[in-house]
Amino acid sequence: MFNENSMNARNSGPNGPKGLRRRGGPGHGHGHGGPGSRFRGGPGRRGEGRRQRGDVRAAVLVLLEEQARNGYQLIQELTERSNEAWRPSPGSIYPVLQQLEDEGLVKVSASGTGRTYELTETGRALVTEQRDQLGKPWESSDLDASGAARELMGTARDVLLAARQVLVAGSSLQVTRATAILVETRRSLYGILAEGEEE
Repeated sequence: MFNENSMNARNSGPNGPKGLRRRGGPGHGHGHGGPGSRFRGGPGRRGEGRRQRGDVRAAVLVLLEEQARNGYQLIQELTERSNEAWRPSPGSIYPVLQQLEDEGLVKVSASGTGRTYELTETGRALVTEQRDQLGKPWESSDLDASGAARELMGTARDVLLAARQVLVAGSSLQVTRATAILVETRRSLYGILAEGEEE
């Protein structure tokens, strides 16, 4: 079973999550200014649907309004609600949680699965006030036509199921042929990336 304490240990240092300094440090200035501050941030990392930090912040606020969650549960929820088109990393979730805690929008309690986060009264007031602005970031069109991403992930799951079926019911020769097909498919996928963006 997942225990968030181990993830916190890897992502935390004496000043909070790795790469994040406490107040006054570099990288900790934007997004502050109290409940009315705008959601700003730099570009997301590859593999996270190219989301901006402001999108992560908005998503965390909306999900925590529903119920208290730990960092891992937030990652899981965002992945599921976006049909795996958006898979935020701990490195994008925990700094936002730390920032929200510093701003007094989130409070933290210890639990059997690590640190659980929930909105303070100030945080709830902010979400109510800016509900339209926050929206549902996991449904945003910024996911580069999320329908295409869902189709890709759905096809990948279908291929995995087919491969398992060959492994269970196929002969040794059929398993070998299926392996060769998948190896070639992997090469082709990397070849698409090597071609760069289409004009």
